[in-house]
Amino acid sequence: MAFEHTSVLLHETVDGLNVVPDGIYVDATLGGGGHAFEVCRRLSDKGRLIGIDQDADAIEAAGKRLEGFGEKVTIIRSNYRDMKPRLHELGIDKVDGITLDLGVSSYQLDTAERGFSYRVDAPLDMRMDQRQKRTARDIVNGYSEAELYRVIRDYGEDRFAKNIAKHIVAERAKAPIETTGQLNEIIRHSIPMKIQKTSGHPSKRTFQAIRIELNGELDVLKDSLDEMIDMLNPGGRICIITFHSLEDRIVKSAFRKNENPCICPSSFPVCVCGRVSKGKVITRKPILPSEEEMECNSRSKSAKLRIFERC
Repeated sequence: MAFEHTSVLLHETVDGLNVVPDGIYVDATLGGGGHAFEVCRRLSDKGRLIGIDQDADAIEAAGKRLEGFGEKVTIIRSNYRDMKPRLHELGIDKVDGITLDLGVSSYQLDTAERGFSYRVDAPLDMRMDQRQKRTARDIVNGYSEAELYRVIRDYGEDRFAKNIAKHIVAERAKAPIETTGQLNEIIRHSIPMKIQKTSGHPSKRTFQAIRIELNGELDVLKDSLDEMIDMLNPGGRICIITFHSLEDRIVKSAFRKNENPCICPSSFPVCVCGRVSKGKVITRKPILPSEEEMECNSRSKSAKLRIFERC
């Protein structure tokens, strides 16, 4: 299957970077290269784009899409948590802009054998980096009931998390749970039918939770944001697209903290903690996709774009 992925909030994100023609930019979740392509179009011959992705299929697709830009583009197979050392290997310490398009790509969802989708039956996988040995199957069959409950509650925000975890453990005692279809049926039987009729697909939250746990998505985001902001040149920007409230809260909080890091009590007349602002939040409210984009690309419906500028 060809790697096809429609970039969300494409022009809003690239416009938000305020691209400097001679600058250095990082697309830290390269995907099919949609955002990267638009950035490259705005770069001069002296400009540079570094693309990072952990998915081999994305690397191949983006390489073909961006090959016309020649040596202007460097593509690295890695997780963006390792951006700093990977850039150091290229002799780069500071950049002028970074983009992150978080979550799962439409290609990953639509490729059945990747095991991300609850709409088709496939082996339980969900690895964003297929070099990783652990899969979703290992979580579903190996985590204790308490651990499953925590994951589904915290990362899926599902009010039926306890019942879903209970049913998973009961079913796997009979035989291992091997496929998305099996897991889907277990979840269906864990949630009251009257709730299913009014709340969308019953498996959406649990599949999201397992995927986030497997790939460490929220931990990577939390652990990387401050370092990425530190890597920006003055006036450089970081643009982040999130797709659910957990990601968005992390980004919003990190941006605010970097804008106003002071920890002095509000009663103090002046700051004495010595913590200095790293920049400013450009988007007081997130930028949302237009109605036209949401009609053309269903994945964009939950997207939010936030932008921070380094001082």
